[in-house]
Amino acid sequence: MRAGLVVHDDGDGATWRWRPDRENRRAQNLPQVVAIVCDMAERVAAAANELTLVLGGACTVRSGRSRASVRPSALDWMGMAHMPREDGAAPELAGVAGGTPPLVPAQVVLFGWGPEQAQPRERDAIGRLHLPVISIDEVSMDPHRAAVRALALLEPTERLLVHFDSDVIDFSDTPLSENTGRNEGLTYAAAMQALEILLASPKLFCLTVTELNPAHVEEGAGSIERLARDLARCLGGPPR
Repeated sequence: MRAGLVVHDDGDGATWRWRPDRENRRAQNLPQVVAIVCDMAERVAAAANELTLVLGGACTVRSGRSRASVRPSALDWMGMAHMPREDGAAPELAGVAGGTPPLVPAQVVLFGWGPEQAQPRERDAIGRLHLPVISIDEVSMDPHRAAVRALALLEPTERLLVHFDSDVIDFSDTPLSENTGRNEGLTYAAAMQALEILLASPKLFCLTVTELNPAHVEEGAGSIERLARDLARCLGGPPR
């Protein structure tokens, strides 16, 4: 309320802690992931045209919101491949959206992407599909300009989903995420500067925040509270 927002809390979904799935090593815990994504998709659909904030664990929660990046065989790493329905995608997860068409490259911008963090098949798919990429170096150099360019690339689209993976923030700068990559990624300040521009778009209909792990937060730093305040401030911008 202090940010100027009226919030409806739809409650928590079921939780599931990753565990080794030795019978399905290339798509581990697939039934549980599909069940959670479907549940989340139903909850979000019930929100109709309201601006939606989804707080999730693994990155696959974005699949349920948009119609349907860790290590290979972890479905959160491969979530992006399921939305355009790349060959080899798990049909159960790629089909979450039912009969809706898959995403096309013009509807996607990989923002803050670092090639050194990608697997060879990812780099191949990005090149083959001509996915628009704004590198992490570009965002670091000028977050505002990079975010404006991302919105320009997505100008033909009618609605905007922003997926914010907290492990894009350098763990040495601000420990927040599940993945503890040090001396890599964006500073917290740069990430927030970019998000402020992206979330001000009148086309925004959903923000997903994932990979946040409070157990990794620096003691006494108040980083979770700071993140919550900053996201509320960004979402509470000019009326849409």
